[in-house]
Amino acid sequence: MKNFFLTVWLMCWVARVAAGIPATPVMSLYQFNGPMEVPYYDADSFAASGAARPAGYLTQGSSVIPCLVMRGGTPLTDRDGTPYVGFQMVVDVNTATPASTERFKQAVAQRAGMTVANHHCEPGVRHVIDVRRLYALDKAPFFRQGGGEAAPAKAVTQGELDGIIRAFHNSPDCEQANRELVGRRLALQRAWAAFAAGHAGRWPSRQIERAKHLDYVMRTALFEGHLDRGCNAYGSCERNIIALSIRNRGRELCIAGQGCGSEGDFQGVASKVSQYNIWDEFLTQTSGLTSCFLRNGPVPGQQGVFLAKLKAMYEQNLPDVERILFGDDADLSEIFPGTPLSELKAVRHYYHAPAMGKCFPSHDRVEYITGAVAHRGSDYALLANTRIKVDEASGGGYLFRSFKVKAGEERDEIDLVDDFPGFVVDRRKVQLKGAGSCPPYGIPRGCSFEEVGRYRTTPSWLNSGRPVEVTCRIRDRGANCQGPGSLVTARVGGVCDTQMRPVAGIR
Repeated sequence: MKNFFLTVWLMCWVARVAAGIPATPVMSLYQFNGPMEVPYYDADSFAASGAARPAGYLTQGSSVIPCLVMRGGTPLTDRDGTPYVGFQMVVDVNTATPASTERFKQAVAQRAGMTVANHHCEPGVRHVIDVRRLYALDKAPFFRQGGGEAAPAKAVTQGELDGIIRAFHNSPDCEQANRELVGRRLALQRAWAAFAAGHAGRWPSRQIERAKHLDYVMRTALFEGHLDRGCNAYGSCERNIIALSIRNRGRELCIAGQGCGSEGDFQGVASKVSQYNIWDEFLTQTSGLTSCFLRNGPVPGQQGVFLAKLKAMYEQNLPDVERILFGDDADLSEIFPGTPLSELKAVRHYYHAPAMGKCFPSHDRVEYITGAVAHRGSDYALLANTRIKVDEASGGGYLFRSFKVKAGEERDEIDLVDDFPGFVVDRRKVQLKGAGSCPPYGIPRGCSFEEVGRYRTTPSWLNSGRPVEVTCRIRDRGANCQGPGSLVTARVGGVCDTQMRPVAGIR
């Protein structure tokens, strides 16, 4: 009987090994606010002398399928064990077209369901790239569907500035800015300059300038906020607070490092990449931030639903945001009733706690791997920008399981998956350090919880300021932005808010 159970166990183990491991996913080149071009190297040259002389460059946002280039039965790595990987191009952002979106989605879906024996490259792969620049982000290139000339305007505008913004969104200048994937942030600047020059006689130049600033602030408020909240009261208040922080950086304390070139430079403040990562090169390629989302005419499918929701959120917040930027103290007090004016004017920072760095103090031996090789016999696997649960030591490294995290509304859902059975990760890539400072929900002390659903890091500047609870009077139209809604009071921030955290008093 003992031999029978041993035989069954061995058969199960062999079956798991034979089932293969997950194929490498589609990965995108991404380095926040980093160089536009990322070097790659000739594989033979790298094997001989390391990353000494680039053979060429790939552009941020381009997507590839990585693999391990083998030399003498082992993968190419630097002297610290970081793999430099071969790659198959999926989308080159320099030549991308609207068809690239579907090609990317199909490649992601195909790789997600694929298992393989190892991650070795096929023979003939000539070039390698630093795997630490690759992330499995699943964000497809964004091109507006439909195209063509904008349909005649039908929307009722909310004042002159709104009318100018809508005219810009329906102009060839705006459409041209989004034809290419690369450089959309600068292209949007050029588009507004061309539009202003072409319409100098239609509106006063001061109003065109104000409309441009308002357009930029609305874009940042929409995409910095939680898009899934739609037109509900909290989400709308959140957008008003983002606009308030931009207003204060442009009027109360103008600092060049925060994008402010001169007093009233809301465009510069709202689109400063180091302050708002949504304006980063990769994210402008994939999010729709620079799109002409107010453009008239139908857009098919899910993109049409998304753009219609953006338009509804824009229309909900525009009157308040215009008054926040260009109004007076009375406007601020009316839009944010009950919050002291001095505190409102001191809000220049905020953070979204769920989006801060994930940490897991209740789980031991969790390691974030930027780039490493694991092996089982002569088979090698690539680990890149992923988390693992480190198990027992074995053969110059550690056995491990994938540590998969799904961020829910109230908690992180953790799943340990033994999808690399028998593989041993390189010991040099495992540090086994503690989680460090990581408070519940990423908020300061002062709030107690019966149960903690997630832990997050906090911004380095947090202790230099004070948390502020901001009150808004908002017409709540719900997450789907349907119906007229009802006027309600929303409160954002304060001691125990686990979502958005406005902070006052920081330079």
